[in-house]
Amino acid sequence: MASSGEEARSGSPGRAGTGTEAAAADAAQLDTAEDFEVLEEDEEEEDEDDLSELPPLEDVARPPAPPREDAQPPERGAGDAAGDPEEWLDVLGNGLLKKKTLVAGQGVESRPQKGQDVTIRLKATLEDGTVVEEEPALTFTLGDCDVLQALDLCVQLLEMGETALIVSDAKYCYGAQGRSPDVPPDASLTLEVELLAARDAPDLELLSGKEKIQLANRKRERGNFFYQQADYVLAINSYDIALRIVGSSSKVDFSPDEEAELLDVKVKCLNNLAASQLKLDHFKAALKSCNLVLEHQPGNIKALFRKGKVLAQQGEYREAIPILKAALKLEPSNKTIHAELSKLVKKHADQRNVETEMYRKMLGNPSAASAPRKCKDKLPWSIPWKWLFGATAIALGGVALSVVIAARN
Repeated sequence: MASSGEEARSGSPGRAGTGTEAAAADAAQLDTAEDFEVLEEDEEEEDEDDLSELPPLEDVARPPAPPREDAQPPERGAGDAAGDPEEWLDVLGNGLLKKKTLVAGQGVESRPQKGQDVTIRLKATLEDGTVVEEEPALTFTLGDCDVLQALDLCVQLLEMGETALIVSDAKYCYGAQGRSPDVPPDASLTLEVELLAARDAPDLELLSGKEKIQLANRKRERGNFFYQQADYVLAINSYDIALRIVGSSSKVDFSPDEEAELLDVKVKCLNNLAASQLKLDHFKAALKSCNLVLEHQPGNIKALFRKGKVLAQQGEYREAIPILKAALKLEPSNKTIHAELSKLVKKHADQRNVETEMYRKMLGNPSAASAPRKCKDKLPWSIPWKWLFGATAIALGGVALSVVIAARN
């Protein structure tokens, strides 16, 4: 469990920040027509009724950093004192993440396990030796992706008391975006890490309402960070962890205000989860997330909007249009809903025209589309096929019945 929500937003290398300041700067340049492509944020950071001030998710996603094959351990006096270059461990086998022991620990059996809360001493430097962060005691849950991937992958290999040097490509740190103002884009980092402590994570059933809310929000904020990095798989992982925390059973009584706040965190996570799933074209999962939101809040505009988008992506225009109309009724001035609804109405009309033309051809009268209708009493060519088949079946059934009766007589 991370030590505080403020730390999670501070932008330290251990936590990789959530980019709140950069997002706020981008928000001033946004058009309100994009206000539905947003993440749910904290109440103190936004007015829930004013979606226009939030950064659109489409604008913050950037392509991942390309792998750097030339990443090599830097020349460091401390590293040389520990041994030869052959002592470097290639953690992933791709040369992009390497670890070397500087001070031996207490043995392999003392290594921390995934799910434990670990505390480390951290010093992070750029390739030119510039120190970008020093943390005397950074605490996080191992394996929950609460920190840089380089740390999450390597700390589980440390023995208690061990000090190690980790050289990581930007891919496992801040990637193509970097971290303004001190970590440039595509910057490799050298991390000096000492494992200070490891203990079992707290029992979720024994957490107070305030503690559970804080923990769930930290995981949600981490999911927001990954979404902004366009790493939607890890974003989904963080949102799932937050939802698991919110939904865990409890032996502690919560106040009505705490219950309401937990529900608010759950709804935000589900909405963001749906947005991430949409990015990966996981339409069935996204639809389920939207429906879960609407079970709690039937008038949640973001959930209605995203549900409409999911159905539209699946070609279910007839089902999507009423949902978007419901969202538009709740917020008539929203340009995004107007634009999406207009687009779907047009697509639905085009779809019906294609189906009508197909029916004409299947009935053997392809030229009927251009021929004027002489009799208004004639059935339209767009009559559903199931009606025609039903009528045919009834007629055939009548013939068969007549044959049976004749045979008996």
